Amino acid sequence: MQQAIAEARAGIAGGHGGPFGAVVVKDGVIVASGHNCVLKNTDSTCHGEIDAIRKAEQQLQTYDLSGCELYTTGEPCPMCLAAILWANISKVYYGCTLEDNAKIGFRDAKFDQLLGGRASLAPGFLEQRDRDLCLALFDEYSKMDKTLY
Repeated sequence: MQQAIAEARAGIAGGHGGPFGAVVVKDGVIVASGHNCVLKNTDSTCHGEIDAIRKAEQQLQTYDLSGCELYTTGEPCPMCLAAILWANISKVYYGCTLEDNAKIGFRDAKFDQLLGGRASLAPGFLEQRDRDLCLALFDEYSKMDKTLY
């Protein structure tokens, strides 16, 4: 999670987007990392998880990330969750919740409700970890002069 936080900090320092960093891990080794680049790329789909997945697939030369895990600073939005499932990632560790995301201006929970929530996911697929560390990151972000989107 430390690397996901560092990735998020790099992104917000560069004005790339929100405080969302992610890493893809396979067999205990980081394969790729990414962060939110919505503003940098003028791309509403370039969330941290999507960026990390794209880089991991290129690194591993596959579209199938079976056996990989993803660590992310914020609970994945529905779009990222769908991408994670499409990529066959085995497990997701997240820091802040959808509710925490909302407190700093992101609408993830709204879309999650609209699309039916997470009740159908396998138990244990999403696991919260290091929330306090990620909340500190979110607090830093909330104090910054930034573009909300």
